[in-house]
Amino acid sequence: MTAAVGEAVEAGTIGGRLWLYANYRCNLTCAYCLTESAPSVTGRELGPERMVELAAEARAAGFAALGVTGGEPFLVPGLPAVLTEMAAELPLVVLSNGTLFNRRLVAELAPLARLDAAVQLSLDSAESDANDALRGAHSFVRAVDAIRRLREIGLRVRIATTSEGLTPEALARLCELHRSLGVPDEDHVVRPIVRRGRAVDHGLGVSAGLRDLPAELTITADGAFWSPFGPTVHGGRLDTDLLLTRTTRPLSVPAAAMLKVAGAAPPGTGSELRIC
Repeated sequence: MTAAVGEAVEAGTIGGRLWLYANYRCNLTCAYCLTESAPSVTGRELGPERMVELAAEARAAGFAALGVTGGEPFLVPGLPAVLTEMAAELPLVVLSNGTLFNRRLVAELAPLARLDAAVQLSLDSAESDANDALRGAHSFVRAVDAIRRLREIGLRVRIATTSEGLTPEALARLCELHRSLGVPDEDHVVRPIVRRGRAVDHGLGVSAGLRDLPAELTITADGAFWSPFGPTVHGGRLDTDLLLTRTTRPLSVPAAAMLKVAGAAPPGTGSELRIC
């Protein structure tokens, strides 16, 4: 399996990053959330021990990197220590809405700054009102403050912008902002809203299926999926159109399922959309 995964990654048949959904609960209720995450949502956590196990399994299997998302991952107790253990196995990026980074959490993340790791924060506009209209009150100022705090401890910060389509002027203002905060252009990801989850109810985003989504194996408490855009929720029900298998132990089982589907997928799969 190690050789098969490594060869598929090298050939570009599948992505080299294994994604983990740490949880589904979030302190925000974003208008376009793929998973309908909110404060009242059941966490459905993978669990810290399993996340560390998956990191080691991913390295052994031939994956090249790790991604952690949610929900809001930093609602999982003890996550900084878990991320540090994971990043000791493979390069890592963790996605966050950027609103929870108080001094204590930032201090707990300091060991991560010595490893190949990054925190990717969401920022959809250089204007606080436009950003907060989609993401929630005060999310802009908290995210900007988080960028500064994380940069101060030497941790790499990336910015993710999810939008229906920024005007060139609006994008230029946002780029000026992240550059002023020390985040270079290569660490700024601009991606479209995908019409899954809560975006369906708001009429937002573009429709996307297997041919459009990145072939990046994604593990959740519910199973293994084709893409980090796959384990979405609508109307309180998990979407299963991109489910590969409910079995995630050992990792070789979903990896084999991923390779089988990827082998039948048409060229160019996932070329337009990415999560980081």
